[in-house]
Amino acid sequence: MHVADAGEGYPVVFCHGFPHTWFVWHHQLDALAAAGYRALAPDLRGYGRTDAPADPAAYTNEAVIGDLMALLDDIGADKAVFVGLDFGAQLVWELSLRKPERVAAAMVLNNPFAPRPPKAPSAFWTRAAERHFLHLSYFQQPGVADAELAADPRGFLARVYYSLSGDYHYLDTWKNPPGIGYLDALPQAPALPWPWLSQTEFDTLAADFERTGFTGGLNWYRNLDRNWQLTAAYADATVDVPTFFLYGENDPDMEGFSGRDPLATLRANVPDLRDVVEIPKAGHLVQLERPDAVNAFLLTNLKSLT
Repeated sequence: MHVADAGEGYPVVFCHGFPHTWFVWHHQLDALAAAGYRALAPDLRGYGRTDAPADPAAYTNEAVIGDLMALLDDIGADKAVFVGLDFGAQLVWELSLRKPERVAAAMVLNNPFAPRPPKAPSAFWTRAAERHFLHLSYFQQPGVADAELAADPRGFLARVYYSLSGDYHYLDTWKNPPGIGYLDALPQAPALPWPWLSQTEFDTLAADFERTGFTGGLNWYRNLDRNWQLTAAYADATVDVPTFFLYGENDPDMEGFSGRDPLATLRANVPDLRDVVEIPKAGHLVQLERPDAVNAFLLTNLKSLT
């Protein structure tokens, strides 16, 4: 496992999503290290410079939680604060259910907790994908999206980062018919640099995917049903660790993937929810789009824990 490690003090572990690497947290690592914390951002399993097992079944949340527990053991920490976005958010939620004794607090961006659904996730996305393009369905067949995205990694990354940001309405991709590729469904991205992403930052992110391709990250999608099967014991569980939640006003997960009233569901199932913050005009990549606001959220709530 490759881990970016900055500062000294209480450990705070950052968990990224798709298609990201540890580098999406670089603003936060700098800010927390300067404030006296030890900020750690791993390339999660299948990404960047971390190993990418060949077996798609190796990418369950349960397996990656094992990676994170090994990381805590390696640095000699009984507990840490965990910060997550996208798949990293789902990882932090499940970690808080499976290993609450090792979670000092959960700080989650854009992907609220919801109880385990009565049916496997594919039961919902398969029906939706019959009506319109849906990446959740498109990513399931091994080799298809892998080849498309690896053929133009920089083009894909620019399009998907832009489409997920507050500068675009991601759910417009649903206006496309089923049966097309992801690049055909995504909008053209404006030329870099953008107000929130420099050319150098983009080049850093793109370099890893140009080297590795996207199969490791896509395998996380191919375990959504398996994760559901492995969490049967937590069907009625609540997240009981201290929790803090931040979301972008224009985040597509809050709008289209988290139910009709995601904040009400979050509050009903997370009894120790201590803070909820909305960042105006921000999208899914809120930690890059509004780093000062995210850093302030993290540092304020970290201080409250001490």
